[in-house]
Amino acid sequence: MIDLIKLRVFIYAAETMSFSEAAKRLHLTQPTISHHIKVLERDLGVVLFKRSGSRLHLTEAGRLLLPWAQKLIRQSIEMQDMMTSLQEKIVGHLRIACSTTSGKYLLPRLAGRFHQRHPLVKITILSCTPEHVGPRLLEEEANLGVLSREASGTGLEIQKFFDDYIILIASVDHPWASRQFVEPADLLEVPFILREPTSGTRQVMLTELVKHDISLDDFDIFLEVGNAEAIVETVAAGFGVSFVSRLAAACALKRQEVVEVPVADIDLRRTIYMVRRTIEMPNRAQEVFWGFIHDPANDDLLQLAKSP
Repeated sequence: MIDLIKLRVFIYAAETMSFSEAAKRLHLTQPTISHHIKVLERDLGVVLFKRSGSRLHLTEAGRLLLPWAQKLIRQSIEMQDMMTSLQEKIVGHLRIACSTTSGKYLLPRLAGRFHQRHPLVKITILSCTPEHVGPRLLEEEANLGVLSREASGTGLEIQKFFDDYIILIASVDHPWASRQFVEPADLLEVPFILREPTSGTRQVMLTELVKHDISLDDFDIFLEVGNAEAIVETVAAGFGVSFVSRLAAACALKRQEVVEVPVADIDLRRTIYMVRRTIEMPNRAQEVFWGFIHDPANDDLLQLAKSP
């Protein structure tokens, strides 16, 4: 039977590529680390590391073992957390894969409130692209996911998280700053900043504008940026206009660095979803957080994205 302690030593050594660094992190001596690795290699009948001069490298066997070792350690921790939770304490480590800008604004505050209520739960928010949320859940690298579109595929369960509102922003000294609204056709007459192709904001914008016979080719796009905060700062500096999540622009709007410019006959909103595995071993922390997001006490947070 594989010793979990030796697997943990292997993980630290593989992640740092240094027996001495693994020893420091685990508060062990380097000879102890070397001994654990030798015994693990003997038990498995493989060589896990090879040396090239003073450098350490994983062998093919080591590379294959690493994700399995990480998974076994996670499961052993979750098993212990589950047993502790039977004592009426909610404990554990929640890993939430988030692919949306708006989710990244709400999740930390929601996590903070959850921790106040359940101080034995640690939460890690993992930034990733939309296409990686499902695989991270199914491969048990994350317990929950946040997406700006409904998850497809088997083995996943989904619920509505909140409605995100996309707004057009311009600098305070832009000609549009004093206008009550602009027409969709007006968008084609100004330099425009656009999110990257995989962005949910971009897809919602294009889906809505096609109703007005406007396509991507019609825009005067001078810049594409894969970061909403960078777009807000660029617009505030007087370079172009852009559509962003209200949550991403909230601070700049409050400081009057940018203004919201209404667009006639345009409704840019999207539903943000939370997703989890349907076939899941009992995890009290995950189950409680799944329900916690719609606790009435959190209505103020979920309404932050809404236009006034």
